[in-house]
Amino acid sequence: MFFRQLFDKSSSTYTYLIASAKGREALLIDPVLDNVESYINLLKELDLKLVKIIDTHIHADHITAANELKNQTNCKTIMGDQSPADTVEIKIKNEETIKLDNLEIKALHTPGHTSDSFSFLMNNCLFSGDALLINGTGRTDFQNGSAKDSYNSIFNKLLKLPEETLLYPCHDYNGKKVSTIGNEKKFNPRLQVKDEQEYIDMMNNLNLPEPKLMNINVARNIKLGAI
Repeated sequence: MFFRQLFDKSSSTYTYLIASAKGREALLIDPVLDNVESYINLLKELDLKLVKIIDTHIHADHITAANELKNQTNCKTIMGDQSPADTVEIKIKNEETIKLDNLEIKALHTPGHTSDSFSFLMNNCLFSGDALLINGTGRTDFQNGSAKDSYNSIFNKLLKLPEETLLYPCHDYNGKKVSTIGNEKKFNPRLQVKDEQEYIDMMNNLNLPEPKLMNINVARNIKLGAI
């Protein structure tokens, strides 16, 4: 198996390249439009064929590369079945499995940051999108976000995974690359709450500024980055 964690500095976005050694099939999770050329070059360098792209949700802070990569490689686009993106070719359901040669990736509906947010579990690796971050959680104040849903997704689903599960988020703003479910349980400040209501109150009072170009990014991402 091949695994690469790629980083977009302008949006602090992590993109994940996963590929099977057997058939050299590859997928990308949360690719960024500005980096299409570097993805294509990397695939060529590693002699991999891009067959699938997963977006964990409709992003507000960058434009997805899904449409452009599909045009260049004829790969399939994948999102969760709650996505408003009508041009997605494959919409997966909660606990459905995505196959990549002999690799299997399990889809988990984890709404809260947005209503369409999904996380993806491969063996002991959790690709959590913006649902659960390292020392944080995804904001819940736009795109049908819900602090209540966020609490349920995190505490009743993601934190139920084995503590040694590796956490790979869609973003990090402090240079951290990976954590574990166990570390987040113990040290993530947003998870040190006594109950659901305390978490809801905290999330509803973050008063964060909107991402730059949010409306433009969301509108394009609903079309998978197409203009």
